[in-house]
Amino acid sequence: MHQVKICDTTFRDAHQSLLATRMKTEDILAVAPAMDEVGFYSMEVWGGATYDSCMRFLHEDPWERLRAIRKAMPKTKLQMLLRGQNLVGYRHYADDVVDEFVKRAVSNGIDIIRIFDALNDLRNLERAMTATKREGAHVQGCISYTNSPVHNIAHFADAAARLRDMGADSICIKDMAGIIYPYGAFDLVKAIKEKTGLPVQMHCHYTSGMASMAYLKAVEAGADILDCANSALALSSSQPCEETMIASFSGTTYDTGIDLAKIAPIADELRAIRKKYAAFDNADPRVDPNVLRYQIPGGMISNFISQLEQGNAIDRLTEVLDEVPRVREDMGFPPLVTPSSQIVGSQALLNVLQGRYKMATKETQNYFKGEYGAPPAPINQEVKRMVVGDAETITCRPADLMPPMLEEARKEIGAWIESPEDLLLYIMFPSVGKPFLENKMAGKTRVEFNMVGGETGKVNYCPI
Repeated sequence: MHQVKICDTTFRDAHQSLLATRMKTEDILAVAPAMDEVGFYSMEVWGGATYDSCMRFLHEDPWERLRAIRKAMPKTKLQMLLRGQNLVGYRHYADDVVDEFVKRAVSNGIDIIRIFDALNDLRNLERAMTATKREGAHVQGCISYTNSPVHNIAHFADAAARLRDMGADSICIKDMAGIIYPYGAFDLVKAIKEKTGLPVQMHCHYTSGMASMAYLKAVEAGADILDCANSALALSSSQPCEETMIASFSGTTYDTGIDLAKIAPIADELRAIRKKYAAFDNADPRVDPNVLRYQIPGGMISNFISQLEQGNAIDRLTEVLDEVPRVREDMGFPPLVTPSSQIVGSQALLNVLQGRYKMATKETQNYFKGEYGAPPAPINQEVKRMVVGDAETITCRPADLMPPMLEEARKEIGAWIESPEDLLLYIMFPSVGKPFLENKMAGKTRVEFNMVGGETGKVNYCPI
């Protein structure tokens, strides 16, 4: 018997994808005890954009959130998403910060850490994987899935084997844009299982409408765990619906063993909770086949729309979307996931509005200098000269060039630190973290926040 296990993403990726990561801790805790009784293999509850959004928009401490969820869910393994050397930020941090962050994540309740890199530069995963192993947590090595001339089954299977050799306890196939084809999923899972012998977890977004089919074929090929969301926050750019997947495998050799009766009342409560966040609800009931062409994750298109509207250039959206694959090719076909998705998207927008590479973002310049790591394929050297001239390209692991950061940060913000976690809040996001810690010390962080009136307009792209 090959029982399929379910990882529930409702408290992290589901509301990040559909509600701009705005679900407050109190609403998570309202259903957490019931979720704990369902029998999920694990629940993804932290990491990704939740860390940033807790402070920036909800005036909450992400570490307090994690501790509260851990207390409310003693039976279920908790997992988080970690962006390799970027941790939960959008740039690389020094090794001492990586070690400290992982240590605190595990001690505050995380059991499984899913570690990925936007470029699939596995050097950028080494430190976080080693730290996770040292802290006694489960190391999930992650492959950022994409389609390109240089990405194929053998490429990804080889990467999975390297992750195993680096100490991974399991492998995740992260399809952040929902672009993996069902039979491609079958072939990829089969190849990874044969090459590594490790458990394989599938993480797909429903954007293209193929994810449920991809899950079925992945399970037939030997996939062990599926990332799903509660029906109240599933589909669209979120994950497939867990109730549907559980029912589909019921009575078969893949039976999950989960009782749907335990989930029904949770779904009712979550539907009521979702209404509170209507101002941020960006779910589109339609599937978007264009994602197969552009490979853009989540709400990135809505971000383009917003920026073009602000510049009275909405009629140029198609040009921007057509420019994304060209920029991606210039950059060596990076998977479009945080932060590469933002880098490629911002540059594509500038290219259309200002002329190709007439202006380059600081992030684009850093990318061509190699500060994010090695791209999957060679970059366009002519474009590189246009962006950074004859600047030397970093060829080592970028973090090898970074001095330790913890002590310097402690000197900068020491007066506002009450715990080791406070220091990490500041290091991750200094401009947000400093006022947050000041307010926290003054007892002002837990303010009443009107979800409809507290901010204006819809929030667009939220990173994965």
